Amino acid sequence: MGSSETSALCGLDSAQFCFLPCSTMADTNSSPLKHFVLAKKRITAIFEQLLDYVTEGTDFVNETYENPELEHIVTEAGLAEIQAYKNKLAIIGEVLSRRHMKVAFFGRTSSGKSSVINAMLWDKVLPSGIGHTTNCFLSVEGTDGDKAYLMTEGSDEKKSVKTVNQLAHALHMDRNLEAGCLVHVFWPKAKCALLRDDLVLVDSPGTDVTTELDSWIDKFCLDADVFVLVANSESTLMNTEKHFFHKVNEKLSKPNIFILNNRWDASASEPEYMEDVRKQHMERCLTFLVDELKVVDLSEARNRIFFVSAKEVLSARKQKAQGMPEAGGALADGFQTRFQEFQHFEKVFEECISQSAVKTKFEQHTVRAKQVLDTVKNIMDSINVAAADQRVRSMEEREEQKDRLEFVRNQLNLLTDDIKLKIKEVTEEVANKVSSAMTDEICRLSVLVDEFCSDFHPSVQVLRLYKSELNKHIEEGLGKNLADRCSSEVNMSMYQSQQNMIENLKPLLPSGVQNQLHVLIPCRKFDLSYDLNCHSLCADFQEDITFRFSLGWTALVSRYLGPKNAHRVLVGMAEPTLALPRSLASTPCVASTPILAAENPSQEELMVSLVTNLASLTSRTSMTIIIVGGVVWRTVGWKVISLSLSMYGLLYLYERLTWTTKAKERAFKRQFVNYATEKLQMIVTFTSRNCSHQVQ
Repeated sequence: MGSSETSALCGLDSAQFCFLPCSTMADTNSSPLKHFVLAKKRITAIFEQLLDYVTEGTDFVNETYENPELEHIVTEAGLAEIQAYKNKLAIIGEVLSRRHMKVAFFGRTSSGKSSVINAMLWDKVLPSGIGHTTNCFLSVEGTDGDKAYLMTEGSDEKKSVKTVNQLAHALHMDRNLEAGCLVHVFWPKAKCALLRDDLVLVDSPGTDVTTELDSWIDKFCLDADVFVLVANSESTLMNTEKHFFHKVNEKLSKPNIFILNNRWDASASEPEYMEDVRKQHMERCLTFLVDELKVVDLSEARNRIFFVSAKEVLSARKQKAQGMPEAGGALADGFQTRFQEFQHFEKVFEECISQSAVKTKFEQHTVRAKQVLDTVKNIMDSINVAAADQRVRSMEEREEQKDRLEFVRNQLNLLTDDIKLKIKEVTEEVANKVSSAMTDEICRLSVLVDEFCSDFHPSVQVLRLYKSELNKHIEEGLGKNLADRCSSEVNMSMYQSQQNMIENLKPLLPSGVQNQLHVLIPCRKFDLSYDLNCHSLCADFQEDITFRFSLGWTALVSRYLGPKNAHRVLVGMAEPTLALPRSLASTPCVASTPILAAENPSQEELMVSLVTNLASLTSRTSMTIIIVGGVVWRTVGWKVISLSLSMYGLLYLYERLTWTTKAKERAFKRQFVNYATEKLQMIVTFTSRNCSHQVQ
């Protein structure tokens, strides 16, 4: 809502607000009833504008309240208050949307209420006369159409009514109509000038036919602008009539009440008592309005009491409508006086109901609207002040946060460097521990292999399954042993490092977060993953479990020269020309050993060459064997040679007989240990680095 618009609207005092349309009243010479129509249009437009402003302000306050960044700008009570005022303005707008003034006629049964209404409408609209007693509430209002119709309460059916007799018949034939029911009679505005100015006339049953006066008032009287008490001048005011208007006065604040002493033409038969009776009726009516109800003062009350004959007025006006003289026909003496007093009543009534409707319907609402605007303005001003204070505080907090942010950024940079250094130390420590532990476990590999038990057989299928299960056993055993040796130490080291980092980080965090670090950064147990992959690592292992005599030529050469050199010697004996050395049969994945340079022969190579040449020489010349055998024979004797050969044969036979499946399994495990040890030593560095990366 714009502040200038709000100030302008709030600057109007109640008098200006209420009687703003009255300038229009002075400019028109039309019926006073039109004043209400013009005033209502003007005030309705103003209230629609006010409702738009307050709705806009309510939306703004609601958005401000729901904004979490503006938490203390708008309170919940302020939001509820401005929303309540918006609803009140909407309700006021609905009340102002009524397009008619309302006058209610009350009195005893057969007092002439319907006749008064007909006389004011210049036509016999409602049934009246002998045998036509109103048995329910009748609301007469204009319609723009050219046909009259009626609608009963609770029904949308439009029942056509062409004549008054049809209306009377329809009302008396409908057995569902009770005294507390309302029937809307819509009469063409073209036939009745009074209905063109948004005036509704309500006829009622007699106040003496029911005791449910409270329900009548609540249902039909609370929105009435003027009440007309139609009394029978042939009798005095009765308690039933007074009692009804006392209840009306309790529900409404100073209602506008007119008293019509109808059937005053009966006084013409006794002219000598006319003034005394008039004075008596006047005093009783004044006492009732001024002293009992206290709705008007004495001077104004005299202008609210009239002595008329509605039947004479209706007859005269119908004759005038037909082009005949008003005073024609059989009329009692004093008709002109009574006719003029009825006209005076109509004039005063129209001025009163127009001014009263403008005042009662608009003045209180405009005063209330001004109070609402003042309150809304105060709410908006308080929001403006709170927003300005919040802005100042936000600017100060922003500067503080900027300084704090710069400090935290510098501390985080230092802490990051320290953490990186600590992580490097931890990873190096983990790598060393894993490398040391894995080296120790490789040295103990034979123990782990010996613990393996499974069915062994030299067949190909069994050996394949045996090697697969052995690889799995080694994988699990090495992993478990490494975890037992390293996991606890690694976890302890990581826990200490993490706690050290948290303690260094705590001073940089808000106090509320510091107490939740154990939740935000939980200390979890860390398990290293040792992916040795023994199956792939030992996939090319080839066992050699054929029988080898321990004192055979091949065994002796292997014992003294080593497996690799013995292989070279044996290959040299089998081939006349020297070939490139090959790798050991058990490790075919290792690259072939390159030919050593001839310029730098080692002592081992010289020995291999010597034995190879010697073996080649003895294999070529059988003569040499005979000579050597003869020399030995002559030296030691045949007994010693026979004994040596016998012992040699017995040893061979023993080893041959003891070469069982268990012996083959032991040989297999021994070969596998040697091969796996060599392979595992190759991945020690890789495994330790992998674990350090996991920690990092």
